[in-house]
Amino acid sequence: MLDAIRWDTDLIRRYDLAGPRYTSYPTAVQFHSQISPFDLLHALRDSRKAARPLSLYVHVPFCANICYYCACNKVITKDRGRALPYLQRLEQEIQLIACHLDPTQKVEQLHFGGGTPTFLSHDELRQLMAHLRKHFNLLDDDSGDYGIEIDPREADWSTMGLLRELGFNRVSIGLQDLDPAVQRAVNRLQSLEETRAVIDAARTLQFRSINIDLIYGLPKQTPENFARTVDEVISLQPDRLSVFNYAHLPERFMPQRRINSNDLPTPAQKLQMLQGTIEQLTAAGYRYIGMDHFALPDDELAIAQEEGTLQRNFQGYTTHGHCDLIGLGVSAISQIGDLYCQNSSDLNQYQNALASSQLATSRDLLCNADDRLRRAVIQQLICNFSLEFAQIEQAFNIDFQGYFAELWPQLQCMAKDGLIEFDSERITVLPAGRLMVRSVCMVFDAYLAQHSQQRFSRVI
Repeated sequence: MLDAIRWDTDLIRRYDLAGPRYTSYPTAVQFHSQISPFDLLHALRDSRKAARPLSLYVHVPFCANICYYCACNKVITKDRGRALPYLQRLEQEIQLIACHLDPTQKVEQLHFGGGTPTFLSHDELRQLMAHLRKHFNLLDDDSGDYGIEIDPREADWSTMGLLRELGFNRVSIGLQDLDPAVQRAVNRLQSLEETRAVIDAARTLQFRSINIDLIYGLPKQTPENFARTVDEVISLQPDRLSVFNYAHLPERFMPQRRINSNDLPTPAQKLQMLQGTIEQLTAAGYRYIGMDHFALPDDELAIAQEEGTLQRNFQGYTTHGHCDLIGLGVSAISQIGDLYCQNSSDLNQYQNALASSQLATSRDLLCNADDRLRRAVIQQLICNFSLEFAQIEQAFNIDFQGYFAELWPQLQCMAKDGLIEFDSERITVLPAGRLMVRSVCMVFDAYLAQHSQQRFSRVI
């Protein structure tokens, strides 16, 4: 893993396509609305019978201020009172879901996302966590991975102390960029001092992992000023970094219409930013995990990748892919066995469904045998940069070369281009191809041809 990435501009230009991020396969684009409430109930029953451990995701959609680049499901409001009816329905959902599970199923992973979870008051956070502990088997010995997304403008030392007291031991901090001109262009004014104060609090309070999110490709960014941001972030020594490519899709995301497209960096400048960031982070000792993610060598993700146990789900790279993922809140997605299901993305519809004592599920998909096979292939490639055919053949009772015979010419072409090594036994994504691992995964995606690539972000 020491040579995790080799920069090859020609290869990047050839394979910098638009495609899924593969937090699931099939992707959420395949979810459909012809659902039965029994699909979810059957999946929960199977989870209970198998006594599988759980991962909980709780979506808090509220933000006090709008960030123009944001593509998340959120509600912008200064009225903190809007959280109360939402929390009442969220607590109903927790109770409705939990009654179909076994109280002994341990919650190994918990994540609060949004929106801005710390939009909630301290009392509201206490009450929500108490309700979760009442209905789910949350661990009390700090051994679980319990994380929350933090906006440093919405958190202080007392907030961080409360979160630690409630059992959170991981924080993910939205930073994006430190340059004032960039911050003004995306309506997110956030000082380095605010961010450092939250990180200092997290370290003092013994949170065991700190992640920082950055975005390249924002308006007013240049390779030079983004490099300064990366240097400042390195000095903060987060355990993990997520360095995302900004996808400007104003036709899909209304807040992005406030961004002046003339202020966006050119594709060549974006490549410079990414190349420079990789060089800076590598020199500082960070390892490329894949798909925009970097981690220090002693981080759990880096260790799991070294051991071949890294996994990927709707929460990104994880060491808890063996858990059933229960999504709670508006737009939240669950993965329970072979069932994917998503709650309504409309706040009123979500709240009205639960007000009628009905689950808010609006879309789902039940994986078939081919989906499970391709999911395993994509998971191996995107997590480990390699795929042993024999493992897939044994797990799914197939002949790999025969099953995927029509893909052989594409794989041979990728091998000729230096993206992968490829023979009759395995695929290995080469250091020059690891930035484009999504392009390799796309070869195995049976649904991709059905959808316009405009629905997805570009690989780079």
